[in-house]
Amino acid sequence: MRKIILAAAAAGAALSLSACSKEATEEATEEPAMDAATDAATDAAAEATDAAATATDAAAEATDAASEAAAE
Repeated sequence: MRKIILAAAAAGAALSLSACSKEATEEATEEPAMDAATDAATDAAAEATDAAATATDAAAEATDAASEAAAE
């Protein structure tokens, strides 16, 4: 779970840095590479978010199961 959150935070940091590091004097050849890096970071963040949601759902199910077992 910590790795998923760490991956999401790293992807968010990469997006933040890529958004802030653009200069007005960029060459045209740098933009496709930056776009590809931004897309990759966005995809990684989306996957990490999905994985975190799945892990949260699994934890909720385990908690419910444990509560039901304790009630019996």
